Amino acid sequence: MTPGGGVQSVETVVLLLLVFVAMFAALARRLKIPYPILLVTAGLLLGFVPGMPRIDLDPDIVFLVFLPPLLHAAAWTLSWREFQRNFSSIAKLAVGLVFFTILGLAMAAGKILPGFDWRSAVLLGAVVAATDAIAATSIARRLGIPPSIVEILEAESLVNDGTGLVALQFGLLLLATGRTPSPIETVGRLFFLIGGGVLIGLAVGAIVAWFETWVDDGGIEIIISILVPYATYLLGARMRVSGVIAVIACSMYMSRKSVTYMSPGVRLQAAAVWDALTFILNGIVFVLIGLQLPYVMGQIHGMSHSVLLRYGIGFSLAMIAIRMLWVFGETYVSYALQRWAQKIKVEPPSPGATFIIGWGGMRGVLSLAAAVSLPYTLPQRSMIIYLAFCLIFATLVIQGLTMPSLIRLLGLCGAPSSHKEEQEARRVLLREAVAHLSRRRVKKKDQSAMFSEIIAMYQKRLDSLPPESEEASVGNVGYSDRKAAMMDVLQVERNALIRLRDDGQISEEALRALQYELDLTESRIHTAGTLEG
Repeated sequence: MTPGGGVQSVETVVLLLLVFVAMFAALARRLKIPYPILLVTAGLLLGFVPGMPRIDLDPDIVFLVFLPPLLHAAAWTLSWREFQRNFSSIAKLAVGLVFFTILGLAMAAGKILPGFDWRSAVLLGAVVAATDAIAATSIARRLGIPPSIVEILEAESLVNDGTGLVALQFGLLLLATGRTPSPIETVGRLFFLIGGGVLIGLAVGAIVAWFETWVDDGGIEIIISILVPYATYLLGARMRVSGVIAVIACSMYMSRKSVTYMSPGVRLQAAAVWDALTFILNGIVFVLIGLQLPYVMGQIHGMSHSVLLRYGIGFSLAMIAIRMLWVFGETYVSYALQRWAQKIKVEPPSPGATFIIGWGGMRGVLSLAAAVSLPYTLPQRSMIIYLAFCLIFATLVIQGLTMPSLIRLLGLCGAPSSHKEEQEARRVLLREAVAHLSRRRVKKKDQSAMFSEIIAMYQKRLDSLPPESEEASVGNVGYSDRKAAMMDVLQVERNALIRLRDDGQISEEALRALQYELDLTESRIHTAGTLEG
């Protein structure tokens, strides 16, 4: 953001942005629509209000301030199990679709983009090819999309940030030198950027996870969690690899290991802080997207608004068509090849799910920041920025608003598959808790009311799923004994939950839900002890 006018002006702009975010997010909740859609639309309308302070989108601020924590938050909630299961689909979208988009624009540059040669079209394709992790994560889960589709869209939008930025680097190199990189050079550079980013991210994640085993302070661990994505991103950039991929790898590793180094209290505190932080950053980002249109249009000379509108609509439709063509083409070609190679009956892909994956390719602030970062000497710079904005608006607002109706029309509103896994995991945890308590009572030869009451409580929860936290009368049993027994049982449940995760029997979403319940239970045990004391 470059408002100009000193510190006081910056303070005014920040306060205005926060007011806009709070006001329009509250309105979106009342209207029951995803808040990013309303924030972008509101920012677009506010940009034409006379007297509004000019807020230019600085790409350095987007890449260095907003992107790392938002990538961290998105990767933290990404399911590693689903990522492994859908790796082939994710790779074809995150890598294949990016280059297919660039190739399609290069071939059609002269027809839909007058004044663009194939080199400029390659650069435009690199700017808008990657879907945006911020947009996908902020909207997908609020629209009722089935979890399996959400996981593919989120993973694609995270991974293709790296491939999109790599393609942008090659596009700039192509324009600067006029030399076309060889296929070997292109593939080698891609592997270096992505592979190096993964290695750096895993190394940082392992070091931080080891360090955090020595720390059990909510404030300190929350500060570390905020610093880690920034440090990882800057380290990746310093080592000339993909900082985006480094942050994603680090966050996914730390998320998987967090159950071993984060205490329940810290997890609850961190979840609340990160929910608030991502909401604020997402809100500001989407308002900033909408505010850019008046300045973007003001930089294009010699074209009427009707002509610009026609170009924007045509380009957006072409990009949506390219994505749909790739998604349906590679899905059904892969299905045909599997049937031919395996010689067995393979379940055919769902046309509805395939359509939603194609329709869910939303763009966001990363594409606009990439366009704004282009050199001013590029003749087509203003038009590239304008077309990127049109595509962002079309995919984010129009596709986002139509998504719920399409999901209902295609019959994809079934209950989440993770619900059954969560219920089964809850049964496993409760059964292990009851068995552990029974063994301990026999071993200690303790026939007091304490074990009977705790066992009865867990058995009642097991018999009446979904479980409710129920307080049993402690009678004359000392609280310290009861607390020790309850904490022992909770650890048994945690161990069972980790085994279910490691065996791939529970999704990340169900894991987090059950982990949150255990954290709340332990928190209530400590609180009860404080009150009693």
